[in-house]
Amino acid sequence: MTELTRHMDLILRGAVEVIQQSELESKLARSLKEQRPLRVKAGFDPTAPDLHLGHTVLIHKLKHFQDLGHQVIFLIGDFTGMIGDPTGVSHTRVALTKEKVRDNATTYERQIFKILDPARTIVEFNSRWMGTMTAEALIQVSAHYNVARMLEREDFHTRYHEQKPISIHEFLYPLIQGYDSVALKADVELGGTDQKFNLLVGRDLQRDFGQEAQVVLTMPLLEGTDGVRKMSKSLGNYIALEDKPEDQFGKLMSISDALMLRYYELLTTENVAHIAALHPMEAKQRLAEHIVARYHGESAGQEARVKFQQTFQEREFPEEPDARVLLRVTDVADPSAPAMGLIDLVARTKLVPSKSEARRLIVQGGIEIDEQKQTDPTVSLALRPNHPYRFRIGRRKFAIVEFHP
Repeated sequence: MTELTRHMDLILRGAVEVIQQSELESKLARSLKEQRPLRVKAGFDPTAPDLHLGHTVLIHKLKHFQDLGHQVIFLIGDFTGMIGDPTGVSHTRVALTKEKVRDNATTYERQIFKILDPARTIVEFNSRWMGTMTAEALIQVSAHYNVARMLEREDFHTRYHEQKPISIHEFLYPLIQGYDSVALKADVELGGTDQKFNLLVGRDLQRDFGQEAQVVLTMPLLEGTDGVRKMSKSLGNYIALEDKPEDQFGKLMSISDALMLRYYELLTTENVAHIAALHPMEAKQRLAEHIVARYHGESAGQEARVKFQQTFQEREFPEEPDARVLLRVTDVADPSAPAMGLIDLVARTKLVPSKSEARRLIVQGGIEIDEQKQTDPTVSLALRPNHPYRFRIGRRKFAIVEFHP
């Protein structure tokens, strides 16, 4: 394996798209030949105080570049944070105050160095060049982009045709993000798939300002603990970097086996094929210990695993489950052959908020009946007197379902 191939393999791990891959290979080859590290940028708006694992997908990719000897720039968008990223929203965001943005930025600096090497990381704030930019200079930057191009963005396009308001300052967001790449002379910029338009603005502006266009590398949006939606604090499906070790460990143990492998790919450098060959319980505990150790130290990771194992083993099935369900003949459609669908049975325990959540848990392997995993949401269970079913719902909830004619 050549050195260039080794670099490309690590950089492309988990990536969704590279624009353009041939340019990336050329930049890397030149970097290796001239022993000049690439300048690799990723921007984060400090709109909330806590980073979660979803944010770290980009930070881990920065770490990959850092491990390969490149110069990484963690850009805190304290200026753009006061505008608010319009990406994916159907209304104008409420602008944050300077004080709130500054407070959030302070917590970011503390949290990112759980992953990045502080001695080899440049932390920048885009207020450094935007805060002193004159109105004349901003007008000159704005002249490099037009409204038609802005309206190509899906969110702006949708809001325009639905006659929802778009504030002029929202057009400044992608423009300023693009100008950040000019100010920093970025060789590569990383972002989530939802940031593709903003990242491409950077390429366009760099060309206009006489620079070589940056390579754009997009990473997937990490699903939260529900396994479906993007990890988000507002959705409650997030795992924060500063969660307590036992909480972090427990949340990671609650994710599906399929999502576990995705977390391995995006948040570690482990060989996913080797992990897939392990028993899912062992693999998931190893992942949870790794994540906790990264953010709280090796001993915290080990202690969280031991505590989880003790709790899990003690609760193989508790004497007093979380719920008991008593079914009668009137609850079944055919008294001569009483049965009930698995989704209905899980929902009747009231340990899940809805039938749709019951279905999701079943499909993702989160339901066990009498120690047997059930993954078919269409299955019906025969109901027999004196034959209670023991349900494990998720990792920590238990129920008994009984049928009495």
